Amino acid sequence: MQHKHRGFLYHLLIRWLVCGLGLWIAAGLLSGSVSYGNHASVVIIAGLILAIINAILKPLIVLLSLPAILLTLGLFMLIINGLTVYLASIFYSALQISNFGAAIITGLIIGLVNYLVTAILEERSA
Repeated sequence: MQHKHRGFLYHLLIRWLVCGLGLWIAAGLLSGSVSYGNHASVVIIAGLILAIINAILKPLIVLLSLPAILLTLGLFMLIINGLTVYLASIFYSALQISNFGAAIITGLIIGLVNYLVTAILEERSA
């Protein structure tokens, strides 16, 4: 019998994987707008920074933005996801995001990757 409830470290590792993979895909799709200098280490470190931002800062930002999220029926989450990506690029300058629009699209790509990875992991644990 597998445990359905995993620890914080497990979830952080999965979030790190998802963020790194999402950043790598976004850089490929949005070449010129998202850049990591073709160094895998930049994607790995930026993924970790983004995972930490998502684990610590994002819940607070979501809580403070709850009225806007409710008013827009959740669409404001795209802005919040873009903000977290943009913050990661500020904290780690090797990850370069050219503008906030590219950060929003990158956040959307990471969200889609998260959805797919979560679906695969849930399928495997079922």
